Amino acid sequence: MKKNILLVCACAVVAGLTSFGVTKAAVAANTGAQQTPSGSSESFRTVNLNLEDYPDFTFAAESCVDAVVYVKVTVTDKVAAAPNSIFDFFFGYEGSPRERERVGSGSGVIIREDGYIVTNNHVIDNASKIEVTLNNNQTYEATLVGTDPATDVALIKIEASGLPVVPMGDSDALRLGEWVIAIGSPYDLRSTITAGIVSAKGRSMPNYSGEFKIESFIQTDAAVNPGNSGGALVNKAGELVGINTAIISQTGSYAGYSFAVPVNIVKRIVDDLIDFGSVKRAILGISMQNLDKKLADEMKLSSTNGVYIHEVSAGGAADKAGLKKGDIIVAIDSVKVIDASSVQALVSKFHPGEKATISIVRDGKAKDVEVTFLAAAEEMGSVDEEGAVAFYGAKIKEADKKLCAKYGIKGGVVVTSVGQGKLRDAGVTEGFIILYVNNRPVTKPQDVTETVRKSDRAVYVEGLTPSGKASYFGFAK
Repeated sequence: MKKNILLVCACAVVAGLTSFGVTKAAVAANTGAQQTPSGSSESFRTVNLNLEDYPDFTFAAESCVDAVVYVKVTVTDKVAAAPNSIFDFFFGYEGSPRERERVGSGSGVIIREDGYIVTNNHVIDNASKIEVTLNNNQTYEATLVGTDPATDVALIKIEASGLPVVPMGDSDALRLGEWVIAIGSPYDLRSTITAGIVSAKGRSMPNYSGEFKIESFIQTDAAVNPGNSGGALVNKAGELVGINTAIISQTGSYAGYSFAVPVNIVKRIVDDLIDFGSVKRAILGISMQNLDKKLADEMKLSSTNGVYIHEVSAGGAADKAGLKKGDIIVAIDSVKVIDASSVQALVSKFHPGEKATISIVRDGKAKDVEVTFLAAAEEMGSVDEEGAVAFYGAKIKEADKKLCAKYGIKGGVVVTSVGQGKLRDAGVTEGFIILYVNNRPVTKPQDVTETVRKSDRAVYVEGLTPSGKASYFGFAK
């Protein structure tokens, strides 16, 4: 009996030692370097099979998926009634307009436990009703807090508390090649998670609308499709680094490229929308172009990093700080400037009234200039120190007697400067004299602003160009 017990114990010890040896060898094979012969020569190739070098998105996915929501949007359009008879068709009779509803969808990210949700402006644009469905299938009606078309960011809110949130990370710290995941609801497939890497930073895309845009996108190859807009771009630590916004595709579906608004821009927009209901955007007041090799050589620069100041807006922040056409901006507050997109991204972090040091190259010499940023677009009708009245990004003043005599007019309103806004978009230049607004004669700035305020929809302006030629332009309110 004792011999049998001893035999069993001995077998157990041997088995244990054998298992330990096999396990140790397996771990060494996984975590160490495995050498394999390369061809018939004596050289070897090293292969690292350490599991820590492979991405594991389970923590990020499980931590964030409940904080990404489905956004359903209802848009109500008014369409003209169809003619009731052949007489209505030929004589142009129009009945009462009918209402037609369109339904769209997107995604959103909960950023505060009390119901604040970030999404894209294009997701909720013109919505008459916004519904939010959480990952647990609870549905809430949402209210719109505010939007920022320039960055395509919008903030909505639902009446709830104790909601799961995605903590905000630092998009500036992202590195090229870093793994990220996209979470959203493409094609109504709720809580879809895809993975990719950061392909590029500071990307901009062609803007054919002429609208003012701030574009410094994070480009990834994580699969993003219609319905992903407004969803989360998350790093491996489970931190929000961007809001998925757009794709470039010839088919409308994912084709290998997706773009997200960096969370550092989103933070700034969201804080303003919560605190003020609108974005208090700073403007430098320049038009600029990227440097290329030819321009850099002409200006005797050693690098193409930086932007060339093509124009300085009169009365703007840059003008008041002494920046000039031909200056090269190379840094803002010691952060290097690569191109125009990086300038926009850096300036967007400031509020009006805040200061920054702009590093420039002028005539081959480095120089630092302190700039105090101004508001992007002052409220229409506000008056500055020189008596000029703000009008959609431009400044207008009453035309003096000398100017009226020059053009043979009794009175009018002259555009003294043009900044970002609807007048610049319409092609108006400094020196344009406004004579009529919506067919009403105007002789002072208050006539212009009051007429525009009373307008229901479009604004039609007639006047004279600086050369004295009759001209007109229009824009929607």
